[in-house]
Amino acid sequence: MSNSTKRVLITGATGGVGARLADDLREEYDLVLHGRDAGKVPPDVELKLAELAEYDQVLALMDGVDTVVHLAGASSPESPWEAVLEANLIGQRNVLEAARDAGVRRVVLASSNHAMGMYDRYEQWPVYPDQIQRADSLYGVSKIFGEALGRYYHDEYGLDVIALRIGWVAEDPLAAEEDVLRAMWLSPADCTRVVRRAIEAEVRFGLFYAISDNPNRRWSLTNTTLELGYRPQDSWTDLPGAEEHVVEGGADVRDSWPLGS
Repeated sequence: MSNSTKRVLITGATGGVGARLADDLREEYDLVLHGRDAGKVPPDVELKLAELAEYDQVLALMDGVDTVVHLAGASSPESPWEAVLEANLIGQRNVLEAARDAGVRRVVLASSNHAMGMYDRYEQWPVYPDQIQRADSLYGVSKIFGEALGRYYHDEYGLDVIALRIGWVAEDPLAAEEDVLRAMWLSPADCTRVVRRAIEAEVRFGLFYAISDNPNRRWSLTNTTLELGYRPQDSWTDLPGAEEHVVEGGADVRDSWPLGS
């Protein structure tokens, strides 16, 4: 199947990451966009509405879809339990079940560095994707749930599931004072690159860190580069005015991480 005929559903397409992906990928795929704000999508693309907690509404999004890029959900590490439960647990299950029910080939899950964030709080680096998950928040716990549920749907039903542990997506990483945030920066352009590879790669399941080519990163990209074919092109140290102060072993992380990040 060529790119031009792949029908790709992006959930959460009106969020910052989703809107950028929708714009970047619109020439390559037949996009179906789900979200909450019609003003944040290209004018010639229809926005479909669905509550993630309502299974029938989620199933209705899947008609003819080859790949789901699932971004929708509570997105802050400070999200309360009620938000995490509905959007990230019930909603996550509904997306995977609807994809299975509708015969979707692949689901690309937006996981997060916060699924492993306690390694960062306690400065226990480097971190590899096959280490035991160690959430730093209820949000991080919900991402671990998503990864585990995705593995189940792959093992039980043969659904392709690619979980991307997305770092910190921001236009200007120099606005952050914390070294650990700059280290996990994922540029918007590299975000598009890694999602494109997650859609197209031959590997059928995996947990993959998604971070730019930052010299101070603490998280392994080896399987992301080998199995997905991802080649990050950006680094925060390449930006005008950037200056890295090298700290052997990695700069300290505050004890309250990730609050306020």
